[in-house]
Formats: sequence, structure tokens, C-alpha cells
Amino acid sequence: MENKERNWKSSNNRRDGKENEENTPRRPKRKRFTRPVSSRENSYETSGRKTYNRNSNSEFKSKRFDRNSSTRDGFRPRRRVGDNRYETPSRPNYKKDYTDPTKPIRLNKYIANAGVCSRREADDFITAGVISVNNKVVTELGTKVLPTDKVMFHNQPITLEHKIYILLNKPKDTVTTVEDTHNRKTVMDIVKNACSERVYPVGRLDRNTTGVLLITNDGELTTKLTHPKHNMKKIYYVGIDRDLEDEDMKKMLEGVDLGDLKVKADDVRFVKEDSRTLVGLEIHSGQNRVVRRIFDALGYKVMKLDRVFFAGLTKKNVQRGKYRFLTEREVNMLKMGAYEK
Repeated sequence: MENKERNWKSSNNRRDGKENEENTPRRPKRKRFTRPVSSRENSYETSGRKTYNRNSNSEFKSKRFDRNSSTRDGFRPRRRVGDNRYETPSRPNYKKDYTDPTKPIRLNKYIANAGVCSRREADDFITAGVISVNNKVVTELGTKVLPTDKVMFHNQPITLEHKIYILLNKPKDTVTTVEDTHNRKTVMDIVKNACSERVYPVGRLDRNTTGVLLITNDGELTTKLTHPKHNMKKIYYVGIDRDLEDEDMKKMLEGVDLGDLKVKADDVRFVKEDSRTLVGLEIHSGQNRVVRRIFDALGYKVMKLDRVFFAGLTKKNVQRGKYRFLTEREVNMLKMGAYEK
């Protein structure tokens, strides 16, 4: 008992730094292992927890660091939860010029592509004698000019505008026209600050139809995407008032008689497995209001209609009522017709 108490007391003395004569001499302090620090380790952060050297070319860089700081490949940082900020898309500089300088075009088309007015209004200006080509007044309709010719409008030179391609996720209560006589909101009001060129929507969507809409000033591409002979693929999400019957789905695939024409869907599926009121419809027909007419002919009321796919373009990563510019790759794909099938 006495030995235990003595040992307990001696341990307390050692904790407090007191020396006890009865204790044996203290052991020498243990030497710690030390080694020289390399210059590479000096580049690491010395305060707090060590981190990798982000200035090195190591392949073990943090993915979070790469996502938030590297934008060289066009990858945008992930949006944080609750961050509703929207940055206006920057206008891209397309490297390729899609205008053939050796191909003649109609004079009214040249004037319209220069952003002066529409083709119909250009014909009026031509007949009025206010248009001159290479210092000669032209009044004959159907005159063709080269992109390199000198065209004057009211003694002011005009040139072809650069091509612009904008993808808009159209919201509800928006009219797909350049101007509206009833002072309703148009799609041009949304993209009015996107560019200074005169652009227009490709095709039409109903006022309450939402989804993918292309806006451009490329007349040739517009004709290609809207002409019925090209059969551009379109996919719609259709919300109806009641469950879709299997017989009606079969009729859509075989063809629905709309009176003036018979329209056949390429594919009909349910978007959700547990819901038969949200239908995905793939179609190539470009007739006006064709989707609504199909469901009306079968006795269904369309509650909502959203175009999610048009000629290879989708609304992915584009919020409702917002827009973005097409990439050069997307423009090339549209020009080549790679999205037709």
C-alpha cells in the first residue's frame, strides 16, 4: 500500500515538474526523427491541413477545383443549390462564313439579310427606285446580285449581316411573331438584347405552347427547317385531361384523319410509367396546330404542350423563358442535315 501511494505521489510530482529525491534520475528526452524538406514540399501550404499543390501538373487535381476554375473547354461551373442568378449568354464568334461569295442571290433577299426590312417591303423599295447596285439604280423585281456587289439604300451602303443562331425555351403567354398588333408579349421581347441583327423565329408555336424555338437571320436554314419536304423530327410532351386509351394510341401510329389531311405519328409513348395523361409524341409533320388537332380528333383536351426536341435541338440546361446561342458544331450539324432523321 505504501509503495502504491509513493508511486502515485511520484507520478504527480513528475506531472507538476517537481523533482523527488527518491526517484531515479530522469531519462533523456527522446530524439525525434528529422529529415530535410524538399523544395517541392515547400510549395505546399504550411498552415493548417496540407493540400495538393494546385500549381503543379499533377493528374490528381481536385475535381471541384477544376469545375469551378477551369473554363477553357467551355464547361460551366455547376450551379449551387438556391442560386437563381442568370447570366446573359455571350455572343459566339463563328469561325466559318456560311455566305458563298460566288453565288448570286435575289436583291430583295440581300436587303432583308442586311437587316433593313422584310422581303416584301424590299420589293416596294426596289420599285420606288431607292436601291442602287454598283452605282446603278435598280427597279426591276427579281434582280440578282453577288454578295460582293456594292448595294446602296437611300445613298447609304448596306452589307450582309453576320448569321446569328439563338435557341429559346419559349414560355407560356408568348406569341411567336416579330410584332403583335394586340400589344402581347412576343418571343422577340425576350431576345431583344441578344444581338443587333434583325432576327426572326423559325416556324411558329402557339401562344400557350412551350419549348424549343430557334431564332435566326439565316434564311436558307429557315427554309430548310420549315419546308414540309425535309420532314424535320419533332418531339412533344402532351398533357391531356384523361388517360390515353390503347386504341387511341394505336390510331395515332396508323394515322388520324383530320379532314384535310391524314397525320401519322412516328412514335407514341408514356413519359411516366405511372401516368397515362402525359404522352410523348414523335412526329415529322409541320402542319399548323397538328398536335392539338390530333388529340382533339380523338376526343382529348390538351392541357399543356411542350416541344422538347426540334431538328436535333433540345432545351437541356436552358431555363423556361431563357435563351442561349448555338455552338458552331450545332450550326454545322443543322447545315449538313445530320438531324433530319
